[in-house]
Amino acid sequence: MEMEFKELKEAIDQVELVDAHAHNIVSLDSSFPFIGTFSEATGDALSFAPHSLSFKRNLKEIAQLYGPEVSLEAIEKHRQASGLHSFTSKCFKEAGISALLIDDGLKLDKKHDIEWHRDFVPFVGRVLRVETLAEQILDEEIKIVALKTVAAYRSGLDIDTHVTKEAAENGLVEVLQAGKPVRIGNKSLIDYILTLTLEVAERHDLPLQIHTGFGDRDLDLRLANPLHLRTLLEDKRFAKLRIVLLHASYPFSKEASYLSSVYPQVYLDFGLAVPKLSVHGMVSSVKELLDLAPTKKVMFSTDGYASPETYYLGAKKAREVIYLVLRDACASGDLSLMEAIDAAKDIFSRNSIAFYKLNLDVNSFSPQRRISLAPQMKEPDVQEDSSSFVRIIWVDTSGQQRCRSLVTDQLSYLVASHNVQANRFNRSVKKNGIGLTHASMGMPSFTDGPAEESKLTGVGEIRLVPDLSTKRTIPWTKQESMVLGDMLLKPGEAWEYCPRETLRRVAKVLKDEFDLVMNAGFENEFYLLKNVVREGKEEYVPFDFGPYCSTSSYDAASPLFHEIVPALESLNITVEQFHAESGKGQFEVSLGHTVASHAADNLVYTREVIRSVARKHGFLATFVPKYDLCDIGSGSHVHLSLSKNGENVFPASDKSSAHGLSSIGEEFMAGVLFHLPSILAVIAPLPNSYDRIQPNTWSGAFQCWGKENREAAIRTASPPGAPEGLITNFEIKSCDGAANPHLSLAIIMAAGIDGLRRHLQLPEPIVTNPADVAATLKRLPESLSEAVEALEKDQVLHELLGQKLLVAITGVRKSEVEYYSKNPDACKQLIHRY
Repeated sequence: MEMEFKELKEAIDQVELVDAHAHNIVSLDSSFPFIGTFSEATGDALSFAPHSLSFKRNLKEIAQLYGPEVSLEAIEKHRQASGLHSFTSKCFKEAGISALLIDDGLKLDKKHDIEWHRDFVPFVGRVLRVETLAEQILDEEIKIVALKTVAAYRSGLDIDTHVTKEAAENGLVEVLQAGKPVRIGNKSLIDYILTLTLEVAERHDLPLQIHTGFGDRDLDLRLANPLHLRTLLEDKRFAKLRIVLLHASYPFSKEASYLSSVYPQVYLDFGLAVPKLSVHGMVSSVKELLDLAPTKKVMFSTDGYASPETYYLGAKKAREVIYLVLRDACASGDLSLMEAIDAAKDIFSRNSIAFYKLNLDVNSFSPQRRISLAPQMKEPDVQEDSSSFVRIIWVDTSGQQRCRSLVTDQLSYLVASHNVQANRFNRSVKKNGIGLTHASMGMPSFTDGPAEESKLTGVGEIRLVPDLSTKRTIPWTKQESMVLGDMLLKPGEAWEYCPRETLRRVAKVLKDEFDLVMNAGFENEFYLLKNVVREGKEEYVPFDFGPYCSTSSYDAASPLFHEIVPALESLNITVEQFHAESGKGQFEVSLGHTVASHAADNLVYTREVIRSVARKHGFLATFVPKYDLCDIGSGSHVHLSLSKNGENVFPASDKSSAHGLSSIGEEFMAGVLFHLPSILAVIAPLPNSYDRIQPNTWSGAFQCWGKENREAAIRTASPPGAPEGLITNFEIKSCDGAANPHLSLAIIMAAGIDGLRRHLQLPEPIVTNPADVAATLKRLPESLSEAVEALEKDQVLHELLGQKLLVAITGVRKSEVEYYSKNPDACKQLIHRY
């Protein structure tokens, strides 16, 4: 899975950071305890800090940075031996921080002034905490970039912006009568000071940082909920004042997300929540921020203080957390890869530069830093590619892979002849795509015209828009590129027949309702055929006649695999294994599992690679389900699992489960099993498919499941390394190589969603060959017409996939049934289409 998001991970790892909220570092001889940098606790409560998840994790991170053993004592000895300047320099360098905004209002013993920090960071700005004496700032040279309030610590966030001067004066008297040291806690006085501060901030265009959510025990958490700020936010005098809510407002992250989505002046900062929470807490909190808040309004900070290690930890964990969050957003279809990379750039630097109006050029950050912004995150551009041709690929309803090509040299010439710069043209192509007829999604396997019952005709046009996150150089001909296309009615509006959008849409339902992501991995079986002439007639015959896993067959095909495997790896597609299969000239290539949308994309490219490399060597590779009616069929078995926050949730938590499955896993799989007769109309799309799905052929002819039972339609698997008796994934045997991979995974996922919604339970597993107990089992559809009939009656799948799309699918399938029933020998030509 990680290979699919390599570009996103590299972009996040390499971006320079603008730390928009932090505090001063203290001297080594400060009375502030080093252990205090790992926790918000103070006093006796600090003694429990070493037993928290975040402390244990952060201690390991610091030990890895410095090199000593993982213990507080060893790290403190290292700090004393190295000297403050030395390890501070190391922390900032490894953190990759290029700009720092410091709130120096936090009281710390022997803290270094703001100027001291310039030895480690090119740009340092000052944030004024308004509860301190503002008069001290007026004559100082260091420019103020923002104001800050910790009213949450004093009287809460229910700020009365209409408090009277008289009430404030009475409050001041109360404060002075309390004696020294002075601590302003009177609500009227605080509200009045803050209101005056708001007026100053508005007048001088200074943003305001507001502490929200958790902190040390001096804070009443109930009063730190940002929803209390509604009176302030509704005050029209401050409608244009830029406000940032600090600390992810944890545990009120959802509330903060809502405020940011409805108030244009409200922004969010997740410092302190990252890295002080557990990994689950950090990821969940940031995800909650992004549930509603625009990515343009979320900002990074470390909230580092006292020790430089806090800056390092804040930066390191922020990169890791943002990667996980944006990766999952890509997986669920909320973002494309390039949108995620762009969001990372915004969150880590660009949003802060714009919000605080910093006079910074992100490209001018010190070259000595470990990273620089921008170059690694540049969006692919058609013109910058050295390819002469670019193929835009789509897969139609009948599972045929098709493409339209752009001749880049000719296009550049045409553009130049119209006095338009080429890059402008490319922006147009990326945005508007190329035209494609509605009929393109209504074509069956035997003709290039739309099936009548598909309700799609040659009237009407869509836009085939390249998804540039899938753009790859074609491995077998370096002069060309290929990219997968999305079908849009117009920019920003998906066509309801688009297979890739259908999968994204169903994946979003799974994510939104159950916070789950479906992962998939395909086993691709295919025949290698060679062309011969017999009695003056040209025909295709098997490349080889060896048995299952034959070493001689592998040796014969080895030159092809020496090109196929590197080609797939160059496309970031993981190959787990490959071997000779049971059919004459049949082979299998198994791919690694990844997020469903990427697994489907990978399968499209895998078929392209295998067919093209075979053709290069003079062979024909075909994925047709039943190439030879007297031989073994070819499947595209798909393995499936579910994950939450990157963890597989399919296995049971212990061995007490009856089937080794979690309740989530069982309900999802039960939904798939229940709807399997309908699913077959999509994953086994040809009449020829049902010549393959027969008893005793490991293709799943009966509606049942079994543990490691290869004759069952659904097989649960416990691969090596999994705890004994626990299930990590399940395999659907009936899927074949003529199926549209995006539609296949979409309909499987939709069935699983129904299982989760209705809490369906599995029947007992079949522990023998299903054919031996056929009388007790339901036979899956024995023909495409039976499968189509089941799908037409399945209203649940119609609702999740879309009525019009299902009409098109069943219309195409009916035309297949009619044509091949009248022309049975025509199936021999399918080797040229699949």
